[in-house]
Amino acid sequence: MKTIADSAFDVQRSEQRYFADHHWLQTYHSFSFADYFDPQNVQWGALRVFNDDRIAAAQGFPPHPHRDMEILTYVLSGELEHQDSMGNRGVVRAGGVQFMSAGTGVRHSEFNHSKTDELHLVQMWVLPGKFGTPPTYGQKDFIDADRADRWLVVASGEGSVRAPIALTQNATFRVARLEGTSLTHQFAPKRYGFLFVAQGPIEANGETLNAGDALRIYDIGKLELSGTGEVVFWDLPSLDHDAA
Repeated sequence: MKTIADSAFDVQRSEQRYFADHHWLQTYHSFSFADYFDPQNVQWGALRVFNDDRIAAAQGFPPHPHRDMEILTYVLSGELEHQDSMGNRGVVRAGGVQFMSAGTGVRHSEFNHSKTDELHLVQMWVLPGKFGTPPTYGQKDFIDADRADRWLVVASGEGSVRAPIALTQNATFRVARLEGTSLTHQFAPKRYGFLFVAQGPIEANGETLNAGDALRIYDIGKLELSGTGEVVFWDLPSLDHDAA
């Protein structure tokens, strides 16, 4: 792994991601995960995992453990069914977010709730700001208007940012749907940014991005977006063990 010394503005095209076809699951990994490992592509700031998953009807992940990781899942289409060892059960629908702080340890399962339709989601893991905390779970529904031509702040651990989901890490997760309009985001110095285009085309600081493309930013003052489509966005802190 190498530490970022200077500013960065790097595009990862959709086809540059690791891809695995498990028949019931088609998954793209933006960072090292499971059978894919690249020591130069382990994380971006505090963002450790970003998986773009399509899960077949009535299929999913059986119970499995996690610990000391903050996990957020954003549903792009379909219905995600969750069950965990804390006794939580729920269904998250398109536009909704599931949050789990694994803390000292939790087991959970994730399935496509539909018996007929595909489930499309992005799952993101963020390194926690605090370790050894009790595990927690929550989910939050949003409507289209919440993110139409505006940033919807979904989760944050930045003290100055209000969000319905609290993180222990000094990071903020936002989504937006642009309908031919423009959005901007101002970064504090030495911050990381990760932008994923779920639907495009989107222009970011003059670079055209299409569905599946991602943008990795470090120490860039401003992000300017325009176009038509949906974006998923992280503003992240620098860590001593940053990788690029």
